[in-house]
Amino acid sequence: MHSVSPSRLPPGCVARVDALLRAGRRVVLGLAGAPGAGKSTLAQALHALAPRDSAVVPMDGFHLAGAELERLGLAARKGAPDTFDSAGYVALLERLRAPRDGETVYAPTFRRDLEEPVAGAVAVPPDVKLVITEGNYLLLPHGHWARVADLLDEAWFVEIDDALRRQRLLLRHRAHGRSRAQALSWIEQTDEPNARLVASTRAAAHAVLRLDDGAAG
Repeated sequence: MHSVSPSRLPPGCVARVDALLRAGRRVVLGLAGAPGAGKSTLAQALHALAPRDSAVVPMDGFHLAGAELERLGLAARKGAPDTFDSAGYVALLERLRAPRDGETVYAPTFRRDLEEPVAGAVAVPPDVKLVITEGNYLLLPHGHWARVADLLDEAWFVEIDDALRRQRLLLRHRAHGRSRAQALSWIEQTDEPNARLVASTRAAAHAVLRLDDGAAG
């Protein structure tokens, strides 16, 4: 994952995060975008602006486990909308929007080195003011995903040049053990159909952020 300094964040990000932190209540910010667009890196950069008052909760923590994908015959489509526990993600967002005094909420994350979700990996204490959640399908208007947008105070769509995004995906897949041919095949058969679906949700976002300068990945 690339890193990005506050000075290289898209225009208006710092001021907007400051405003969200001053809302006087728990606020949930969603970052949507295609695979490889830079959502995770942007989320971490925004979190770094206020590390004590914010937490990052990735949608990818709700990937179904590899064994369950095999059982369902979905392993070759891993990353598609129906390969996630979308109802579980919605339930977590509902808990995060209504923090209880003294109760820390634990969220799952996704370990790319294991290619598996890991439960209870992200702690969100009750005094956290801003929850930043990021993932492909935050604005998808189908199934349980359709409930996500109403649980976000703001949704930002993250995008970059498609050629750069695909290059990042190639490097990501190669870094996790796929050959070049295998990586390219996965991009064409899985990542790109998902990217086109995600692109269709762009208009539902409150703002669109361009990251073509390479600051995020």
